Amino acid sequence: MTRPGDVIRVISIDSEELPPSVREIPAGLDPLAEGVLMLHQRQWIKQIHEEDLNIAEKGRRTGITYSTALDDAITASSNKLAGGDNVYYVGDTKEKGLEYIGYCAKMAKIMAMAMAEGWDGIEVFLFEDQQEDGTSKQITSYRIRFLSGFQIVALSSNPANIRGLQGIVNIDEAAFHKNVQAVIDACTALLIWGGKIRIISTHNGMKNPFNQLIRDSRAGLASFKVFHCTFDDAVQNGLYERVCLVKGWQPTAEGKQAWYDKVRKGYGTNTAAMREELDAIPREGSGVAIPGVLIEQSMKEVRPILRLALPADFVPRSLPYRDSWVAEWIRINLNPVLATLDKERQHAFGSDYARHGDFAVFAPLSIEQDLRRRCPFMIEMKDVPTRHQTQILWHAIRQLPRFIGGAMDATGNGATLAEYTAEEFGLDRIQQVMLNDTWYRANMVPFQQAFEDQMIDLMRDADVLNDLRALEMIDGIIKLPKLRQQDTKDAEFKRHGDSAIALVLGYFASRIPAVEYAYHSVSNRSDDRDDRPIRVTAGLGAGKGLW
Repeated sequence: MTRPGDVIRVISIDSEELPPSVREIPAGLDPLAEGVLMLHQRQWIKQIHEEDLNIAEKGRRTGITYSTALDDAITASSNKLAGGDNVYYVGDTKEKGLEYIGYCAKMAKIMAMAMAEGWDGIEVFLFEDQQEDGTSKQITSYRIRFLSGFQIVALSSNPANIRGLQGIVNIDEAAFHKNVQAVIDACTALLIWGGKIRIISTHNGMKNPFNQLIRDSRAGLASFKVFHCTFDDAVQNGLYERVCLVKGWQPTAEGKQAWYDKVRKGYGTNTAAMREELDAIPREGSGVAIPGVLIEQSMKEVRPILRLALPADFVPRSLPYRDSWVAEWIRINLNPVLATLDKERQHAFGSDYARHGDFAVFAPLSIEQDLRRRCPFMIEMKDVPTRHQTQILWHAIRQLPRFIGGAMDATGNGATLAEYTAEEFGLDRIQQVMLNDTWYRANMVPFQQAFEDQMIDLMRDADVLNDLRALEMIDGIIKLPKLRQQDTKDAEFKRHGDSAIALVLGYFASRIPAVEYAYHSVSNRSDDRDDRPIRVTAGLGAGKGLW
């Protein structure tokens, strides 16, 4: 026995892993041997007769709406004792409503069901949509009336208020309605008098109310029963063979594979869209700021990402030991990378601060001859004391050829490191950035445009890709959501778009008109330390000291 939230599922698979039932054409195949409807269509019809609240998350063109129209034609033509009822279709466009009502009319004719006398086609009429303020709005609609006394009505646009309807309501492509949540809320009033609701749609992003209702239903927080049907499910159930029947093609195993691959490859490199539309897997965010395909196109080659993750027992050690240990790490890991930088190019940098929870990231950018911003390497620091972040960053900054400036996260605890760095290298060259909506609004769009124009040149790395893909359009501003992601290199670590923020800051710094400076040490020491005393506050130590 199934319960609300149960899912009817056939696992989606890649084309090269298709089972024989999908890949091959049985000898003597009759596509209609089991009836007009395919298996998944019959399963859907069975479910909507057993449950009053149903959701179908589906791959595109899998025939769920078509099978619903067949069932609706039977329902509306039946008398009340046989389960007859009014049926309302609420589509996201006028064209969808006309297509649906056309299905119903054709099926009614084929089955020779009795319609009202004088019916000579689909009626076009004005549906009076009652508004919440008491006024009404006329909506162009389509209708078929049956001698049973019931009717099928296809509303050509989503009504503002459908609480007055009574019967069965189909909300098609719900995820694409202008205000799907309001439509869903209005439909629930139909249940008082025994109405039924069927919500049918492909996905339109992880945060869409349609997907949220599905998640709530699966968690037992809503009473809808979820039906899951992908493009692969439909193929396994005979979709290709029915296409051949309609088109007059001869079904073959080779033809089936070519047809399947054509559908899949039609999405090109937009894998997220393909998975959403064919496999019913919602994209992580309908407000994705930078499409993954553009990010991947900017990733030219594998380049160094230096990671320093310090254990908990590092901090209790003496300062001389810690300083010398980090200096040795710089000599072994950072210096060889710095030596490869192009001495002819101007350089800027961005730095995103973190102490414990996330990664602190340093991202230098060179300005190429064609004005592309190229990231030659990155530094990621995890659980590194601010003192040693300073040690590493200052050493790297001093070695950047033709250094023009940098931008640093000065939000929260990052303000200390940003302030000291600005004092060291110049308040006019180090931008101390408070990361807030005002700054994001002014500076994220140029960064986004740089990817569209392919003016960003990055290393090929899964974590950098994930960090950039995490950027979303939230309330009209491109920024990071609160959700953290798994680090791909170390399962115990989480990320919060750390390299994305460092790159945004670096791009911002590289666009600021600046005078080029060369760094001259006041000391002739051969190591990376500076003899000048610096003020040290909480997070760096206490009192004064020498580096």
